[in-house]
Amino acid sequence: MQILQLLLALSILVAIHEFGHFMFAKLFKTRVEKFYLFFDFLFPFANVAKFSLFKKKIGDTEYGIGWFPLGGYVQISGMIDEQMDTEVLKTPPQPWEFRSKPAWQRLLIMLGGILMNVILGVLLYWMILWIWGKDYIPANELKYGVQCDSVALSIGLKNGDKLLALDNKPIQSIEKIALKILMEQPKSIQVERNGKVINIPIKEEHISQILSNAKKSMFVLPRTPVEVDSVIPHSYAYAAGFRKGDVVIKVDSFPVYFFDEYQTAIAKYKGKEKVPFTVLRKKDTIVLYSNISLQGTLGFIRSVEKYLPIKHEDYTFSQAIVQGTKNAIENIEMQIKQFEILFKVKDAHKQVGGFYSMYKAMPEEWDWRAFWSFTAFLSLVLAFMNFLPIPMLDGGYILFTLFEMITGIKVPEKVIYYANQVGLFLLLALMIWANTDWLRN
Repeated sequence: MQILQLLLALSILVAIHEFGHFMFAKLFKTRVEKFYLFFDFLFPFANVAKFSLFKKKIGDTEYGIGWFPLGGYVQISGMIDEQMDTEVLKTPPQPWEFRSKPAWQRLLIMLGGILMNVILGVLLYWMILWIWGKDYIPANELKYGVQCDSVALSIGLKNGDKLLALDNKPIQSIEKIALKILMEQPKSIQVERNGKVINIPIKEEHISQILSNAKKSMFVLPRTPVEVDSVIPHSYAYAAGFRKGDVVIKVDSFPVYFFDEYQTAIAKYKGKEKVPFTVLRKKDTIVLYSNISLQGTLGFIRSVEKYLPIKHEDYTFSQAIVQGTKNAIENIEMQIKQFEILFKVKDAHKQVGGFYSMYKAMPEEWDWRAFWSFTAFLSLVLAFMNFLPIPMLDGGYILFTLFEMITGIKVPEKVIYYANQVGLFLLLALMIWANTDWLRN
């Protein structure tokens, strides 16, 4: 399911992006030789394993589906890219070719893909809010406060703290607290502890620690009691007699009121047999004896949602438009800040992810709301990445064209061609690095 959702999302985004280029090319009577979803060759080697799963020529354009599912492309006549035959550069531009068009038309053709991804991202954010609304967990309404991971504890937070504000700006939702710290890089966090408000400084090294731990842990989670929601058949917990509704209050002689305390206690008994667990079952207190796996598990699933003050907001169509647009703008701002973090925060480059990270972000069961949310997010990421002024990306062409429009000097076609070769090398190196994330993590 995760692979299928990722492939569908990428297919939609690639098709929409390439359609943007296609639409403006056709508008300005520029010949489009190919429009392909996926590559019909072993990218980036244009003449290796060249075949398609489906193709049909309509007019001047061959439409098809390639065999190599890592993108797609439109091949526009006279456009200087890595697939172009250099012999073409020796011939004069033809009226139907990209290179013969005025600079403003070439600019719009190259902006077309980015514009379509931005429009799609905004539309999806509108749709999600209008159809499903928004659910969130108010940070200051958690009855038992938060459960901290090792990084949160090292900063100075404690299990049971109630998060109030970052630099005295109220925290609305707990789900994105780590992301807000990374993006906004506040100097302090305000928490309520034992009825008192405490100011905890956030140092530069803390930002790096949060980033390096982002794929392993959630920084903070709602703190909840250890209540059994369901028991896995034939597990240790099932054999010991655990049932739905049981609340664990002691592991052997260690009192446990919350899951973080349970984790600490259970770690001492990994691989042990017949460990006593004291549980509350309705009004009774009973003792159950269970084996514990080497991973520190028994085989029951906790009840969490009943302890969460989940808030739901519905949106009218007009409200969804306003808030959806704000969400899209925040997403783009986040991409810019992430790019800054890449160069400013120590070891940030180690967190660059590829297809594995995207695959892991997809839900294990098909979920349309999660799917469209991910697609909206990724559409704006794709728009931002393509806008970067790197040869071979749309942003590289845009940069050359803007230079021509401002100075009146057209960048020589051979310069663009060789710049694209360098850009292709850099992009391949980045892709290889990004897609070793499954090894780095």
